[in-house]
Amino acid sequence: MEFILMLIIGLFVGIFVISMGGGGGSIYLGVLTAFFSLAPASAAATSIVTSLPALAIGCWLYYRQGKINFTLGNTMLIAAIPAVIVGALLAPYIPTRIYSVIIGLILFILGIQMLYNLRGSRKTKVPQNSKKLPLIFGAISGLMVGVAGLSGGGPIMAGLLLLGASMLQASATSSYVLICMSLVGAVLHLAGGQVDWSAGISLMLGAMVGAVIAPLLMKKFAVGKGALALNIFMGFLLILMGLKTMIG
Repeated sequence: MEFILMLIIGLFVGIFVISMGGGGGSIYLGVLTAFFSLAPASAAATSIVTSLPALAIGCWLYYRQGKINFTLGNTMLIAAIPAVIVGALLAPYIPTRIYSVIIGLILFILGIQMLYNLRGSRKTKVPQNSKKLPLIFGAISGLMVGVAGLSGGGPIMAGLLLLGASMLQASATSSYVLICMSLVGAVLHLAGGQVDWSAGISLMLGAMVGAVIAPLLMKKFAVGKGALALNIFMGFLLILMGLKTMIG
């Protein structure tokens, strides 16, 4: 019964995670700690490793749709990959509380910025310093992966949307960036944490099915008013994630 429940949870997590650009490491961590009471190191390793197949499927389907912006994605990865490595090396020395406050504040500010840019009916304009912004958002995301095993999808999605990408293109490009970062993060976290396959396998299988469904849903609904609704939802989600991260 527990296996079936985790499959169902994984299905909805997969749909949500890939629809929101491959983010949702905090959801994986929450499910693993709430249902299986895994230790933080084990939960981080299990989360990042078991999310890889779903990320790969979602990324491939977005690629088939031609929605990935490789120019922006590769620019983000230039800063993100080194940040993952640095974050993993610094993780043992960073107080958890300080890290949580910093990341939570960043997510909160990004959420406010997204909602602010959606005011009225005007489209988000690409900032003049857009050449630097992908590097900044990539570095923030990489640190989230390296330090805590989180997916880092929040800053990537927010950065792409603030740079003028459509919701569908942002989800696709974010999935591409996150699969590359997660591969590095998985290797690093495997060295310091133990993957609990008994807890992660059912969640992984369900998420893989959800990852197949998500790009199809996004292609249909992430346009017009649907795109506006998803942007608003993403903004409020970042704010809530930021507050939750800061409060603990």
